[in-house]
Amino acid sequence: MNLNKYQHREPWKLRPDGEAKVTGKMKYLTDLHADGELYGRVLRSGVPHAALKQIDVTEAQKLPGVKAVLTAEDVPGLNGFGIADPNQPVFCESLIRFEGDALAAVAADTPEIAAEALTKITVDYDVLPVLDTPEKALEEQAPQLHEEGNLLHRRDYERGDTAAAFEAAAYVVEETYETPRQMHVFMETEGGLFVPGESPALTVYAATQHGYKDQMQLARILSVPEEEIRVISSPIGGSFGGKDELNVQPFGALLACHTEMPVRMHYSRHESVIAGIKRHPMKVTMKTGIDAQGQLLAHETVILSDTGAYATLGAPVLNFAVEHAVGAYEIASVKINGKAVYTNNGISGEFRGFGGNQVIFALEGQLDRLAEKSGIDAWELRRRNLRSLNSPGPLGQVTAPNDGPELVWNAIQTSPLFGENSSLHHEDDPPWVMRGRGYALAMHGSGLGYGIPDPAGGTICLNQAGQIETAFGHEEFGQGLLGTLQIMLMNHFGCTSEDINIVIGDTENVPPSGSSTASRTTNMVWKALENMKAPFLEQLFAETAKLTGYEKDQLKTGEGGIYYQASGEGPAVLALTYRELAERKAAALQSSTSFHYPVTPDPVLGAHYIYGSVAVATEVTVDTLTGAVKVERADYAVSAGEVMNPGGYLGQIEGGSVMALGFTLSEDAVMDKGEYLTRNLDSYLVPTIHDAPKYQEVEAIETLPEGDEYGPRGVGEIGSVVLAPAIVKAVHDAVGEWFTVLPLQAEKIVDAAETTRDDLFFAAGDRKEAAQ
Repeated sequence: MNLNKYQHREPWKLRPDGEAKVTGKMKYLTDLHADGELYGRVLRSGVPHAALKQIDVTEAQKLPGVKAVLTAEDVPGLNGFGIADPNQPVFCESLIRFEGDALAAVAADTPEIAAEALTKITVDYDVLPVLDTPEKALEEQAPQLHEEGNLLHRRDYERGDTAAAFEAAAYVVEETYETPRQMHVFMETEGGLFVPGESPALTVYAATQHGYKDQMQLARILSVPEEEIRVISSPIGGSFGGKDELNVQPFGALLACHTEMPVRMHYSRHESVIAGIKRHPMKVTMKTGIDAQGQLLAHETVILSDTGAYATLGAPVLNFAVEHAVGAYEIASVKINGKAVYTNNGISGEFRGFGGNQVIFALEGQLDRLAEKSGIDAWELRRRNLRSLNSPGPLGQVTAPNDGPELVWNAIQTSPLFGENSSLHHEDDPPWVMRGRGYALAMHGSGLGYGIPDPAGGTICLNQAGQIETAFGHEEFGQGLLGTLQIMLMNHFGCTSEDINIVIGDTENVPPSGSSTASRTTNMVWKALENMKAPFLEQLFAETAKLTGYEKDQLKTGEGGIYYQASGEGPAVLALTYRELAERKAAALQSSTSFHYPVTPDPVLGAHYIYGSVAVATEVTVDTLTGAVKVERADYAVSAGEVMNPGGYLGQIEGGSVMALGFTLSEDAVMDKGEYLTRNLDSYLVPTIHDAPKYQEVEAIETLPEGDEYGPRGVGEIGSVVLAPAIVKAVHDAVGEWFTVLPLQAEKIVDAAETTRDDLFFAAGDRKEAAQ
């Protein structure tokens, strides 16, 4: 299916929340207010590393309008949070580890009073040496940031004999690649409203991708039962992984419970930059060897990941990176060593692609360099090493049969970017502008991987209003979940959008469904509906048959109600409307399901069982005078099973592509000595519509191997993981130089293009002279 050719005459029917969003009517969680609300603010450390001696809040407490000033001693339960490892303190007690550390929180009558109160808190500390690189943090004499030291996590994997394999290799490439600290740049910064009550004791309106995890963590901090906290987590103004961890929630919850008044908090962009999580910067060193025929023989990888001051999901991100350092290829001898290291830099955490972007940039770069060195066509070199249908996974684990890499390898070649001179200079380009083309391919795991609980579930019922109602513990944060669910339900029951009600993002009204992360949500709701449909219909038809006398096996659902149709006889007859059935039913009509995301049977930490595949072809122009790179076209082939929501699918691939564009060409939250130099969006260059490719085609491959019952794979991340190496290959085609550091630096491109640029000007002069 070519998704770009897909059009719908009624777009709002596909996106239930679309009209409200594009007209500005949508109420996000940070738009909410409560009568008598207070305003919360957090005092940040402002220094990257220090021994904390004393915090004096006396003067702040005296300020008129201040209702609470809290520090570590005011936390009734666990003074820590973090999904995987709760080692980030709500408030620092003795050690400051990064400049965004929280020291105190204030609640006041107005935002201005709250801001003034922060200035009246005095802090005494002794500055400590700053560990601003993983290399420094791993030095023997380095100060220890945590009790376990400065190494958060180590992940090693090995098979075969790489030393012997390299001896047999005809061509070997060794290179080190570096990737940036990227920001999520969601439009709605972190914030929320916290309302105390009786039952529940606290209602939290704050953006998250996993409401039940927030509920669990806040219960530990407040030292109350989980059921005393209600978390409402939709709608969200963007996340991309950046709101998966707690952010404002601990402070807002503590202030609300302490004052017994509603508290509203909303980070400025500046505070979001300082305190929020970012994509892990990684340094990836790869050594890869092939034989004379282009067969991959040996592959060694060393990954150094800067996880910043606290754990967040740094360990699972490293596990994912280690797995995807092998990618979609069969390699007999592999050796991978990965380290996630604590530093005094800003915190790194979950981010769209989850460590895959960094290592896929390196892996695909290795193949392009090997192709150049061996003289084998780069796309053909990939084909010779692609995994086959029943190949083991990257870490040798059993996976679901998967022919996705082969499918996308073939499909992308229908792009017009294949088959022509890839560095052809267009006649209408200025003489200093060069063009190049690049291609890349990847396999991307879905779900959380082996060893991590990955539950799912849902409910479906006929509600009192006479609607088919589904409830899931997932969140809508711009990815189009509501539209996808609506389309699925309409397809399942032949009904209209008016016959449907969808409940998500509220721990009081939805079942636990696992996190809205890891490209798992579409797959989980698809599977849940598959499980619930038959028993739910059985109840609907049995009750309708009882009330109408029609034969149960001759009933079906449709627009507005349940219809009777005798076998082979005339049109269907409306037996009961959904509302009539809801009013007359004798018992609740409901079906529920609970299950686990498919996981490999092999005990390989973090290894995946289900993968999607993607290939990209891109063309760029390079201005050799300024070093500016413009992606003119980017075509994708994606193998991820059946397309549930064409508009949503296309949006995810295009959105991921633009995010990858920033990762490759412009985005880097620069730090120096543990402090952000990039502190706002005025100096952080996010791609705009002007930077997006003029042309983009997305080919969705919907076929799955015979017997595959796992349904559609999510595509929220897969569009972001392959563009970087394709762009770098295209720039190499244009200027003849390989680049290993992202984002690409204009001055280095200008330097690399010097010879090419001179040749172009001479050629332009020759053409002009010949014309005269």
